Amino acid sequence: MRHTKIISIVASLLAVLAVWSAVPAQAQSSSSQPSQVEPPKPLQPANGAYVVVDPLAGVSYDNRYDISVGMAYDHMKAGPTLLQGSNLGGLDLTGTMWFSKHWGVQTSERAYLGSSGAGINAAAPGGGNIRGPFVAQYFFTAGAVWLGPHNKHGAILAHALGGGVYGQFEKELRGNSPSVVAFYNDQLAPAAIIGGSFDLNRSSRWVFRVTPDAVVTHYGINYYPKTTQFDVNFAISVGVEYKFSKKR
Repeated sequence: MRHTKIISIVASLLAVLAVWSAVPAQAQSSSSQPSQVEPPKPLQPANGAYVVVDPLAGVSYDNRYDISVGMAYDHMKAGPTLLQGSNLGGLDLTGTMWFSKHWGVQTSERAYLGSSGAGINAAAPGGGNIRGPFVAQYFFTAGAVWLGPHNKHGAILAHALGGGVYGQFEKELRGNSPSVVAFYNDQLAPAAIIGGSFDLNRSSRWVFRVTPDAVVTHYGINYYPKTTQFDVNFAISVGVEYKFSKKR
């Protein structure tokens, strides 16, 4: 009986030892196997995904040359004492050569055409019958241009140009003296254009440009009292500029 109890105790101890030794072995076996983790799948763009393209990414201000053309407007008076003004339309062609980032030389050729109110001199032959005669101004100027604040979206420029203007005032006066309608004579006169431009970049080469200016002319008359006069008028043009690819 005593031997039976001893055998039972021994068997129980052996069973406990067997279970105890099996647990860490099983844990070690399970920990030795690497975990199976799937790598993340690359994201695929959805059908019809919007791709952002910046048309202004290549905008720079290191070009050597540019040219612009625009529809132009000019207000003027065709005579020194004339009360009526003229609203003229035309074309503005401007070219620039840059010597540095901020400074360049600019030339601007402009043509303004239209009609003008006319003064009346009843004592002159046909003086009371001339209405709205044709007048024109043709500018050829050059000077300095300065590049002011700018970024990829746009820029502000200032220029001061000097040169000459050909004023045409007698074309439709039917051979009468311009004194009949208080006009200037046809003449070549000094002129200046002072103002600037507002540029809105549309790409690295193309620019939308607005150019407001003060236009100064110095016309005279060859009839009594034979005076000359400075006139300051407003002009504006709206158009496009192209920047050539050549760098400074």
